[in-house]
Parts: sequence; C-alpha cells; structure tokens
Amino acid sequence: MGKNDVLTPKAIANRIKAKGLQKLRWYCQMCQKQCRDENGFKCHCMSESHQRQMLIFGENPNRVVEGYSEEFETSFLEHMKRSHRFSRIAATVVYNEYINDRHHVHMNSTEWATLTEFVKHLGRNGKCKVEETPKGWFITYIDRDSETLFKEREKMKRVKADLAEEEKQEREIKKQIERVYQSMPNADNVEGQGGEEVNRELKVESGVKVGFALGGLKKEKGESSKLVFEEVEDERKSKKAKTGGGNGGGGGSGSLALEELMREEERKKERVNRKDYWVCEGIIVKVMSKALAEKGYYKQKGVVKKVIDKYVGEIEMLESKHVLRVDQQELETVIPQIGCLVKIVNGAYRGSNARLLAVDTDKFCAKVQIEKGVYDGRVLKAVEYEDICKLA
Repeated sequence: MGKNDVLTPKAIANRIKAKGLQKLRWYCQMCQKQCRDENGFKCHCMSESHQRQMLIFGENPNRVVEGYSEEFETSFLEHMKRSHRFSRIAATVVYNEYINDRHHVHMNSTEWATLTEFVKHLGRNGKCKVEETPKGWFITYIDRDSETLFKEREKMKRVKADLAEEEKQEREIKKQIERVYQSMPNADNVEGQGGEEVNRELKVESGVKVGFALGGLKKEKGESSKLVFEEVEDERKSKKAKTGGGNGGGGGSGSLALEELMREEERKKERVNRKDYWVCEGIIVKVMSKALAEKGYYKQKGVVKKVIDKYVGEIEMLESKHVLRVDQQELETVIPQIGCLVKIVNGAYRGSNARLLAVDTDKFCAKVQIEKGVYDGRVLKAVEYEDICKLA
C-alpha cells in the first residue's frame, strides 16, 4: 500500500479534517484549494502550481474577477430561485445555504468584499427587492421568467377585458333607461314634474347594499342590509302615493319599471362581485391575530404590500416596518376619518375608490361617493364597514 493511498490512515485523517467549511481567507480560488491554517496557505502560495496560476491571473486580472463575480451572482440567484422564490428572507440565511456546497465560487474572488455590498448590488440592478431592517438585510427574489411574465400579461388582459365588459353593461343600462323614458305615455309630464324625484330616488337605490343569504356573510350584515331596504321601500311608497295621482297610470308604471330595472342590475352586480376574499394591495388593515400579541403586533395597523393566493396578505407594519404574512381572517378593515379616501373591497362596486361622507354607527354602515371610473360621482348610502377600507 502506497504512502498516499486512499485507504491509508493519513489519507482518511486528511479527508475528515477537510470535511465541511474552512476559513474563507485560506481558500485559493485560482487553484480551487482550501487550506486548513495560515501556514498551509503560505506554503501553497509559494508552490509552483500556484505561481503558474498567478501568471495567468496577471495577464488580465479584471476579466478573471468579472468572470468569478458573474458566476457567483448567477449561482446565488439560482439558489434563491429554487429555494426562496416567493419568500422574503434574511440575506445571511441564503448566503449560509449557498456556501454549504464546498465547490461554490467564494466571495473573496469577486468584486464584492462583503455580503452587504453584494446585496446592495442586487437591489440596484432590480434582481432582488432589498430591505434594511434592525435584524439585518432582507431580500426577496424578483421573478422575471418568461412564463411568469406571460401569466402576468394574461392577468392584465383579463382585468382590462372585465373593465371593458363592465363599461359595456353600463352603456346598455343607460340605453334601456332611455327606452323606458321614451315608451312612457306622459314622458314630458314625468320629466318636467317628477324627473328630479325619480333621479333622486335612483341615486338612493344605486347606493343601497343588496342583501343575500350567503354562507360567508355575518348575521349583522344581513340585518343591516334588510333595515336599509325597508327604509328605502317606505320612502319609495310614500313618493308613489304623493305623485301617483298627478302623473297618471302611465307615468307610475314607467317609474316602477325603471326602478325595477335598476334594482335588478344592482342585484346582478352584487352577485358577481361579492367574493369570500377581500384583501387587496394598497389598503391599511388592522392585525387582530392574538398569536402575534406577544410580538407586539396585535391591533397594530399595516399596509398590504402584496396578496398571496387571494386570502393571505403581506403586511408592512406602520410603526416597526416589519413585514408579516397574515390570513384575512386575522385582519380587520380600517375606517378613516370623514373626508378621507377608502377602497371598496367587496360587493357590487368592488375595486372602486371612494370618499367617505358619513358614518352610521347604529347600522354599522357608511355613506361614500365613488371617485373616478365608470361610476364616478355615484353616492352609496349604505355600505357595510367590512366592505370598505382606508387607502394607504
């Protein structure tokens, strides 16, 4: 058996000592050799093989360093893509996982002297989302794969198509309303005498929340919607009693047909837009998870930065700037002061921005006016607290 044979005690001892990570400063990237101590590294630097590698390095040092830097960055991002594609994670954790491979490209051979400089480089080039916190640097991988971009484009197309369809339906409704007015026998009479009252009544109807017996809705919401409907029905009947004799039978039937048409459209929009998820980006929510009370997040407010799988929100806390992932069941909408902007997060006008005009604490609902979009200027008089939320 030779002196340096694989099964000799000396060779086995060397392999045991070389197992695992060693000091980075005693690693030679050009020779891909890891030394165990300073004396070993010094002897390696004096060796003939190392001197030949250094001559190659001396011919074009910038090209060699750039090559190692590019390889290090590519390998690091590939590891991020495989292991933490959709996660926000500490940069040190990712780096420790990356260097577990003994044959990785070491950082002392790249243009970055520290991990902090490398993380800042990733942030400047838009390859990762970088955040500095009291606990250190945190990074999030930005997925730029062709498949992911294709899915995003398809999603945007669907959203635009939905908006176009909604606008088309709105135009159809207006045409139907015009046809109803034209078919009324005393059209001029109704427009002259009761037009203002009909328009005002339609505004009331357009702001009414349609109540349904859905499994996901709470009992209080159903009761509140029912009360609002009873008030509107009483108001409608009283107006009908006042204006019925003056306008004649034709005017009354046309007004009723118009009201029924608008009410049916409201119900249709409510059925389509009422979902069991409501979290969306850009709103301020309150964390109600008692499991997070020990860490000081209970009843604290934060901004929704990202929505994951429709039901989970990535929340950036307003005070600590920490980012949490919380399910919507442990979140609560925030009602701002009167005059502030809110987002309608559920119901018939889901996704619209509105301005808070008044709050009814007895019925747990609010009066808002939609700003911009298809329904610009429309006043909704009975929107549930759970369906609106403060905009960041």
